[in-house]
This record gives sequence, structure tokens and C-alpha cells, in this order.
Amino acid sequence: MRSTADVVIIGAGVVGSSIAWHLREMGCRDVVLLERESQPGTGSTSKSMGGVRAQFALEADIRMSLYSISFFRGFASGYRAQGYLFLATTARHMDTLRANVDRQRSLGLDAVRLVSRQEVLAIVPQLETEDILGGSFCPTDGFVDPHTLTTGFLRGAELLRETQVTGLDLDGRGIAGVRTSRGSIASRVVVNAAGPWAREIAAMAGIDLPVVPMRRTLVPTEPFDKVTRDAPMTVDISTGFHFRPEGLGFLFAWADPEESTDGAFVEKILNHAARRVPVFAEVQVNPSKAWSGFYEMTPDHHPILGRSPVEGFYLANGFSGHGVMHSPATGKILADLILTGRTDLIDARVFDYARFAEGRMIHESGVL
Repeated sequence: MRSTADVVIIGAGVVGSSIAWHLREMGCRDVVLLERESQPGTGSTSKSMGGVRAQFALEADIRMSLYSISFFRGFASGYRAQGYLFLATTARHMDTLRANVDRQRSLGLDAVRLVSRQEVLAIVPQLETEDILGGSFCPTDGFVDPHTLTTGFLRGAELLRETQVTGLDLDGRGIAGVRTSRGSIASRVVVNAAGPWAREIAAMAGIDLPVVPMRRTLVPTEPFDKVTRDAPMTVDISTGFHFRPEGLGFLFAWADPEESTDGAFVEKILNHAARRVPVFAEVQVNPSKAWSGFYEMTPDHHPILGRSPVEGFYLANGFSGHGVMHSPATGKILADLILTGRTDLIDARVFDYARFAEGRMIHESGVL
């Protein structure tokens, strides 16, 4: 194993892999990715629903999505622009969507629009719309294949598999290297991209990182042909239930506030599905095919990006469910900050580590 590197990235999921890819594109080729598993991308990346949207409220989120969607279109990612449809059942929801659409359009998302109840029904005819006031729809949103995307980012990368990080070396200048189960690598730049385990890595540098794993479960159905196959990702704001086509069936998602056991969760999500799409009462589900992964949550449901209090130690953590969709933008932002100290993609201060201590918590109305 090599003993030095210009940059060491801890974690070879989609985020760490994107950072490595963007660094190489900017001319920094002495980059090493460390992955504790035998295969990269088998953590949160592999459990993702793959949704990609620019329909956010926060300017930085919108800018990251616009960059990422443009990137997906020109990269081997399996991107399908099938859209996102948000359903509003209250006047407050419609007011929120209206304000969001205005902001999104002002930042260049020309395709997004508010839709009436009738237009909602035209997009997904099988929906129960009696309580729906309207919604928002963007046809350029869609789905990406996390495995294909990660594989593309890793092409040409130097990856050390089955390599567990056991400690970080610090000196008077800041970060000095990484200790692993296979030896040590000296480096003045180390990136924490460890997903749900990011807090443990940060603690090795004496940093209390507010990132907590939260279990989320996805439920695929058996093949089902009674709902339109070109349905967008459809999001019921009132409950948080959302679904999209997957293979010959559909993929259901919902954040259970009670974190039920698998059997109880499947029953709950099927009830949500049948209430919003009555014909889903006929869909067949094999609970053994459901899978769970971790969202890496921060207190304000937004990532922590950029410099840490330790010189040379960078953070790319806490994506709260948006790691895959924002991975291209994250790679660009971190590569910019590492190599030039600044980025033009977003105001990097919005997502910095210091915001929690300084009381700059983010409010976002579009969290799923």
C-alpha cells in the first residue's frame, strides 16, 4: 500500500467517488479512496431510491440540482427525466409550492410549473384527487441509477478496498495522515465522505459532527400494469408518501415517524398507497424484497460541506437523503474548495460546519 497521497478520501460511495472524479478532472491525480467494504457503493448509495429533483426551496439546493441534472445528462448515470409531481392538499401547501416555483424559475429552472387538479389527473390518471388542490411538476426531474453513476465516477480511480480507517494523524499544522487496517498514508488533505459512519471518523480528529443515521425502508411491488408506466416520482405532501415506476412494478417510500418493524411498516405504506392511488389496493408486495438503508441526518436536514476546524480535514456529510442526487455538485464543490479555496457553484458558507454553532440553521420546506 502506498505511504503518501495528495488527497485521501474516506468512503467510496457515490459522494466520495464524485469528489475523486472531480479532483482528477481538475488535474489532481494523486488521490486515494479508502473503502472498508469489499465493493464500493454498498452502503447508503446502494439503498437509494435514485430520485433527482430541482424542486427545492433553498437556492443552494436548486443550484446543486441544476448542476447535477446537467451532469447526469452527459455522464453514464442511467438518468431518466420522468419528472417529479408534488401534490398539495391544503392552501398552505399550494402557497409553499407557488413560492418555490417562483424561486426555481428565477434560478433558471424554466420547465417547472404549477398544475391544477385537472392537470394532476392528466399526468397520473389513477390518482385519488378529491382532496388535491393542485401541485407542481417539473419534467426534467427524474431518476438516476446509483450503481451506474458510482461505477462511472470510479473509472480510473485508485481505490483501496477492505481498508478500515482506525485513526487520523494530527500535528501543529492540522491533518497529517490516515491510519488504516493496512497501514498509514501521510496526507495534508483528508476528506470525510463516510456516510452514516461520518461522525465516528470526525471524532478521530476531535470534531463533534452532528450526523445521525436514520433508517429508511423502500418497498418494491410485484409487476403491476394498472398505473401508468410513465408516471413521475409522485409525492403526497400531506403524508410524505411517494412512489415511482421501478422495473415492471413500482417503488414505494415513506418516512415512518414511529420506525415500525418491517411487517408493520409494509402494512402502513400499502395503506398510504391505496388511499392516494386506489388501484394500488390490488398490488402485490413481497415483504422480503423490501430493503432498508440509512439517511445521514443533520439537525437541519442539509449537508455539511467544506472545511472543518482542523486544517486540511474536509467534510462531505449529512446529506439527509439527497446524497445521490447532489453527488455531482458535491464533487465539484469539494474539489473547488480543496484546490482553489472557493467555489462559484453555491455560497459555500450556507452548508459549512460552523453554521450550527453560529445559529445559522437552514429551513427547507421540501424535505422528504
